[in-house]
Amino acid sequence: MDDFIIARIVHVVAVLMWIGGVAFVTTVVLPAIRRDADVQDRLAAFHRIENGFAWQARIWVLLAGLSGLWMVWRADMWSRFFDAQFWWMWAMLLVWLAFATMLFVLEPFFLHRRMAASPQPQKDFRKMEAMHRVLLAASLLATIGAVGGSHGLW
Repeated sequence: MDDFIIARIVHVVAVLMWIGGVAFVTTVVLPAIRRDADVQDRLAAFHRIENGFAWQARIWVLLAGLSGLWMVWRADMWSRFFDAQFWWMWAMLLVWLAFATMLFVLEPFFLHRRMAASPQPQKDFRKMEAMHRVLLAASLLATIGAVGGSHGLW
């Protein structure tokens, strides 16, 4: 069995689950909370739901990063980061870095405490919702770029 094929399978499934989860949270969960929860309780409602998803997101992001690194190393694709035709390699890496930083550093060490003690929970909820939209848009751009680029579109 080819280790590169296995790495690609792990990578695609991890990205599918990770970005699919981001899409679900951004387009279904957050609007439902905004619609159904009291303004003062929106952040708390989000954190109750998010606690069940955060560990999954960390696993998928970790698997996507490890499998991506393995493929770049195994196929010696480092030069792609210096070729404009492969802009999507940077897009994937930057999106991954944003999520990895959020999930493994900012959320556990800073954001959870700050949000729990928020003096303006409605304002913080709006910021969080906007951040999710931006991250989802960046994720979709990177995914479109990667699928198109890996099949010779660009």
